[in-house]
Amino acid sequence: MQYLMLVMVESEPGPDAAAEAEPVGPWVEEMDGRGVRLMGHVLRPVTEAASVRVRGGERIVTDGPFAETKELIAGFDVLECKDLAEAIDVAAKHPMAKLGRLELREMIPG
Repeated sequence: MQYLMLVMVESEPGPDAAAEAEPVGPWVEEMDGRGVRLMGHVLRPVTEAASVRVRGGERIVTDGPFAETKELIAGFDVLECKDLAEAIDVAAKHPMAKLGRLELREMIPG
């Protein structure tokens, strides 16, 4: 089963965030080596985001995230796991689990 793991943080990381966070490289190497992590990326800051809606046939584009929230999506990984329990174990090893929140969602084959 494939899972999308959203890496959530409470706000845009400041200059001290790198000092607080453990490096993600060892987790990436382990999960890539196990064949669990299929892909993943850090995302550009939310200040560079655009939200798109179409209402009444009119395109509406706004700056920033799609909703007012305290948490922001900082990155994502696509995982291949036998079940949710394994995906939870993989997520719990991610360094950002100690600073932010990791949301796991099973991907529906399309």
